[in-house]
Amino acid sequence: MITADRVNHLGTESAFEVLAKANALATAGKSIINLSIGQPDFPTPANIVEAGRKAFADGHHGYTAANGMPELREAVADDILLQHKTKVDPSQILIVPGGKVTMAFAMLVFGEPGAEIMYPDPGFPIYHSMISFSGAKPVPIRLYEDKGFSFSAEEVLSNITERTRLIILNTPANPTGGVVEKEELDKLVAGLERFPNVAILSDEIYSRMCYDGMEHQSLFAYPEIADRLIVLNGWSKTYAMTGWRLGWGFWPKPLVETVTRMAINTHSCVNAATQIAGIEALRGPQDEVDRMVAAFDERRKFIFEKLNSIKGFSSVMPKGAFYAFPNITDTGFTSKELQDRLLEELGVATIAGTSFGAQGEGFLRFSYANSIENIEEALSQIAGWI
Repeated sequence: MITADRVNHLGTESAFEVLAKANALATAGKSIINLSIGQPDFPTPANIVEAGRKAFADGHHGYTAANGMPELREAVADDILLQHKTKVDPSQILIVPGGKVTMAFAMLVFGEPGAEIMYPDPGFPIYHSMISFSGAKPVPIRLYEDKGFSFSAEEVLSNITERTRLIILNTPANPTGGVVEKEELDKLVAGLERFPNVAILSDEIYSRMCYDGMEHQSLFAYPEIADRLIVLNGWSKTYAMTGWRLGWGFWPKPLVETVTRMAINTHSCVNAATQIAGIEALRGPQDEVDRMVAAFDERRKFIFEKLNSIKGFSSVMPKGAFYAFPNITDTGFTSKELQDRLLEELGVATIAGTSFGAQGEGFLRFSYANSIENIEEALSQIAGWI
């Protein structure tokens, strides 16, 4: 068989590879503590589950509109107004089966040979993978540990060329837990006035998970870039709905018809019952979200202290999401070596920083979407082993 060259440029998400290896070890009888996968350890709230169950029971088994049920798109628009004080047109919302679809569509819309797309490094690995798949050149935006894993707006602007089509931002961030300060975003947006043809994809999937009194600074807050802004969000992290596969993208009006056609050509539509559950998630009580975020905050403080007590580890305090990204350079191991040895010898699953880009060498990602008891047990084992 002769396949297209572009398939050779597809990367992967190492968290799923580590998860598969951890599951295999567990099946073989080894005790595993999984601090690798970015998945809340809470069940989907009962009211959302019941809404989905009722939708199936009531016969919602057929196709829906390719861009999503009108009621759900209206609920998303209402939530954007509530969370970000920005009124948007529901027709600019595309409901998709998970956040990755918005990423993939954005790369395919803007990426082609000769184009450049900028992405965070260290950052979510699918950015680089899908940029490469599109044929465009991936251009890293370096995130600095001493800036809380934020970027330099001046540096980003200086790296824009006539070939730059799209800039990807992610705050709060995976894998670092970093949050970009408003001042840095202000500088970036002001500088982008010089580059009116450059679009922005803002990945805000962790927008409800900010700590220490910080408020999420959405790019919806900048009307001067509204005509070239794509925003990615969804239900997976906020509502512990990773397996439901439900996300949304906000698109500039000129691109709405294009991405709707892409949806028709790829997945047709998102399943009806999941969309109805999504309406309940947004319109129903938010108590469980608050409870989950409070638990993540408690774990965040705990893991920060424990990581910094381990010889050779040094961690900045994560400001958002549910990840810690300690520097492990002083252990003498590479990121991949330490990832593999912790899993194979201790049964502790983590993710090497290099899974998130070249700038991730010397770091290890820990997900604290697990109980404090498990986090304490895992880190105590690591401390003794080191």
